[in-house]
Amino acid sequence: MKSSQLRSKALLTLVAAGFVCLVTTLTMHAQVKTQTHVMHDTATQVVKVDRGEVVVVEGNDLVVKMEDGELRHFPNVPDNVTVKVDGKDLTIHDLKPGMKLERVTVTSTTPRMITTVQTVTGKVWHISPPNSVILTLADGTNQSFKIPKGQKFTVDGEQKDAWGIKKGMTISATKIVEVPETVVSQEVRRTGALPPPPPAPPADTPILIAEEAPAPAEVASAEPAPVALPKTGSLLPLIGLLGLLSSGASFGIKMLRRS
Repeated sequence: MKSSQLRSKALLTLVAAGFVCLVTTLTMHAQVKTQTHVMHDTATQVVKVDRGEVVVVEGNDLVVKMEDGELRHFPNVPDNVTVKVDGKDLTIHDLKPGMKLERVTVTSTTPRMITTVQTVTGKVWHISPPNSVILTLADGTNQSFKIPKGQKFTVDGEQKDAWGIKKGMTISATKIVEVPETVVSQEVRRTGALPPPPPAPPADTPILIAEEAPAPAEVASAEPAPVALPKTGSLLPLIGLLGLLSSGASFGIKMLRRS
């Protein structure tokens, strides 16, 4: 910041050499010419890397297990926050347990000096040393300015204080303000990787192969009963049976008559 200090000393020297610093009212802004210069210094960067594994995803809530074992809860993750995985931008709704996530945050800090120079030119219409002066501006309007304590006026190449300013003199007043600022910006890059596939079984472990069950055997249907009995012999036994019955009947009749 040495260069900024040198610039400040140079500007203060110019003011001490004869530039007049005046504080204007709000109505003066239309007549004051303003120039702003921004001088940037060397920026510094801080890089932070966070890594973790997705544990739970429910709606827009995310729980990640960090590298140190800490479980970190990220509630209400916006839908526009994306993670680059295999060249694709995934949202919170695309994340799955087991996915690896990495977030790189780059914080840049840039100091800068903003120098504002305000200049006004006019003819002295009234002077109240050492407090204020009224100038007639280029558009013919009169405006009042407060005179900072101890300031000098440069009139026709000569330096004068407030007591040396007279009505009718044309003066140019310049106000120089330096404001140091620090600009902080962040860039966040999010990447991820899909979970690895499950490991293959060892070579000596048998792999079960599903087999189709055999179709049930068809039950043989019973043959229908024949309409007629098969022919097994001649009519001789039947004739003999009828003769036997006839003999028995005759014998019975005879016995009834005798009695």
